[in-house]
Amino acid sequence: MASLLNGCANLQTRGLLSFEKGPLQASRIHGISFKRLTETEVSRFCSIFRVIGRRNHKFFQSPVTASIYSTRTTTRASLQDKDNDTKYVDFVVIGSGVAGLRYALEVSKHGSVAIITKAEPYESNTNYAQGGVSAVLCPTDSVESHMQDTIVAGAYLCDEETVRVVCTEGPERVKELIAMGASFDHGEDGRLHLAREGGHSHNRIVHSADMTGREIERALLQAVDNDPNISLFGHHFAIDLLTSQDKNGINCHGVDVFNTETQKIIRFISKVTLLASGGAGHIYPTTTNPPVATGDGVAMAHRAHAVISNMEFVQFHPTALADEGLPLKPAKRRENAFLITEAVRGDGGILYNQSMQRFMPSYDERAELAPRDIVARSIDDQLKKHGEKYVLLDISHKQREKILAHFPNIAAECLKYDLDITSEPIPVVPAAHYMCGGVRAGLEGETNIRGLYVAGEVACTGLHGANRLASNSLLEALVFARRAVKPSIKCMERTSINPDCSIRWARPVAPLILKDNTIDKISKRTRDIRLELQSVMWEYVGIVRSTNRLKMAEWKIKDLEREWEDYVFRRGWKPTMVGLEACEMRNLFCCARLVVESALSRQESRGLHFTEDFPYLEESERKPTIIFPAALPKLTWSTQQLHKQLQC
Repeated sequence: MASLLNGCANLQTRGLLSFEKGPLQASRIHGISFKRLTETEVSRFCSIFRVIGRRNHKFFQSPVTASIYSTRTTTRASLQDKDNDTKYVDFVVIGSGVAGLRYALEVSKHGSVAIITKAEPYESNTNYAQGGVSAVLCPTDSVESHMQDTIVAGAYLCDEETVRVVCTEGPERVKELIAMGASFDHGEDGRLHLAREGGHSHNRIVHSADMTGREIERALLQAVDNDPNISLFGHHFAIDLLTSQDKNGINCHGVDVFNTETQKIIRFISKVTLLASGGAGHIYPTTTNPPVATGDGVAMAHRAHAVISNMEFVQFHPTALADEGLPLKPAKRRENAFLITEAVRGDGGILYNQSMQRFMPSYDERAELAPRDIVARSIDDQLKKHGEKYVLLDISHKQREKILAHFPNIAAECLKYDLDITSEPIPVVPAAHYMCGGVRAGLEGETNIRGLYVAGEVACTGLHGANRLASNSLLEALVFARRAVKPSIKCMERTSINPDCSIRWARPVAPLILKDNTIDKISKRTRDIRLELQSVMWEYVGIVRSTNRLKMAEWKIKDLEREWEDYVFRRGWKPTMVGLEACEMRNLFCCARLVVESALSRQESRGLHFTEDFPYLEESERKPTIIFPAALPKLTWSTQQLHKQLQC
């Protein structure tokens, strides 16, 4: 049974964790333990720990098929294949967003690299990031000011050392992007045009119109395409990390991967693994995240016994495009909500309810420039008070030319549905956007598992605290991708690969023995269960929470998971079988449970976690939620690795 631990963390010099357990209290998750660290303990924790034929079934296929880049996705001889189903490589990178690509470009100077990406290489949260990268590049700005804005937005739960590192190193990381060919907007004076967004006291957002992530992704993918030491595997879904246990702790040896186009399982054996797989927005029904964001990295890491932190802090972006308020409605429901960037408010956009009453000044003195958690809750309150489904964001009082220059992508998207943002307000509604929690990481992206590093949204570095400051996500990804390089190279150089080690783990299998109609039934039921899970999360684990609703969510998720597992296993599905929708469902269940249990353990309202039962900040609660793996057996499919863990 899980435990809520009180006490100090004792860290071994190897960077692996051992703990002195204090008084125990009952909790509800099997196989994990909770620990809440004090500010002093967290500081010490961080400083030391930084520390086969194709089937035409959606069940097997990736949701994205169109390619707009020429990035190579073929296997090179440098991967030293022993057989067609096993590949040996120095570095495996899981994810093709800014963190994964930037890391790969550095470590490729020292060895062979395989990038595993779930869909097309460009399909990542990075590609959908509109606002930009926050960095101190103006003489009137300062690192201290950026730090203060970050800590205030994070509700004073940020790790100060991490904040200082990121804010200090950020400007150099932006300059590196420019040197690699990323093109950002410049003002009439020829200098970088720096925008301002909610929560920022200065103009410090480097951007490329309202398509910054797309431009960064383009530049990085082009560089990857030109690097002979990097192989990129598109439409390859990471199933589970390959881990072993010895007297010193847990070791990572690579990852099992499912080729969603051929239904083959490929085993990647590596000296170092970087997890940069993004977030888990699709545990909710409406999210700005692309379809690939199903919490795969956090779930894999949790199953591998990595330490997880701060999962209760789910950021809902205040302003996603509300399709219901458009003059012309989209023909079908979007897979992911269209984001209306924070920069619209930073550029003077005003929020109104449908009676055209401006409401933000009555909630916060910073009005529209308040941090995202405050704006999202304010909108949620307005919607509930007036029984409405969206509010209005108006930028039409600004010059038409400037609107179109700064927000061409938003203007074009709205115009598709007969809405001219230069003369009409934009209907907006909050949507799940970013996971501030994730795999606990040190200052160099290291985890409690040797050979496993993390960067980007999948990581919890302590930068964001209880709420992420706008445009700090790309910044964090860039900084930690670079900081993980040096220790990764050292790890690679002292690690050797036994060519026979691949046979030590049982291999997952594709469900090729099942009949087509059985696959169709399982696929349909899985999609239905997924919708039910998303509905539960929105209804009971949304912007405003309560203890009773969280407990109801816990019960409903457990019931749904049991129902789904019973359904698929009764129809011949085996625990070692894999398919895209089935694996995503496992990961969604795992992440949803982590979010709920973390939320139940925090008895205060801080940042993104607001609960009616504990509506105020509590100084005694100003510490991160830490989830440690316990030694007790896992009880559900979603919390078990599909292979047998090797005991050394």
